[in-house]
Amino acid sequence: MENNTNNLDHLLDAVRQAGAAKFTDEKKKIYADGISSVANSGVLEKALNIGDKAPNFSLKNALDQSVGLYDELKNGPVVLTWYRGGWCPYCNITLHALQEILPEIKSENATLIALTPELPDNSLSTSEKNQLEFDVLSDVHNTIGKEFGVVYSLTEEVAASYNAGFDLNKFNGDTSNELPLAATYVIDTNGVIQYAFLDADYTVRAEPQAILAALKNLK
Repeated sequence: MENNTNNLDHLLDAVRQAGAAKFTDEKKKIYADGISSVANSGVLEKALNIGDKAPNFSLKNALDQSVGLYDELKNGPVVLTWYRGGWCPYCNITLHALQEILPEIKSENATLIALTPELPDNSLSTSEKNQLEFDVLSDVHNTIGKEFGVVYSLTEEVAASYNAGFDLNKFNGDTSNELPLAATYVIDTNGVIQYAFLDADYTVRAEPQAILAALKNLK
């Protein structure tokens, strides 16, 4: 199997460069200001971090089955990751990268779970489209994301751009214009967060190698 752990950021950088070539200066500024807004919002400081106890939750997966965090922790550690939606190219590339290391995650007796604010019908299409073999849970209205402290409000300009471009409100079934950070946690069997990736920039993601290293460090 090709090791994808060192080239995820290279793949994401290709999307960044494509966006830079395609977007107007005005749109580039809107998105850059949006990232600055997240950085200045306090969400990074408020989000749960290493050493914090992860709150339990139960959500439906794409097949309408309930998946509980603490139920999964009975079997081993959990890698919990958020993605903004199937409309986000950075998220889709990241999901593919996680799918590639899923055998290695499983070899550590761990479970991979992804959360999205998308409505269930949309998350199902994302799951099918990406041929994912891990649970994609719909966190409608970002209820669980808020418990973990990873949710922020889009600026008016970014929200307007997203809704004009692909109708974010329809994808998520509300008009909150809120999204989760692209956060990733490794949670041990005691429910304690042992690894946390938090970044204001949605184009930056946890490297698969770092996730696997965190799992190995649990031993």
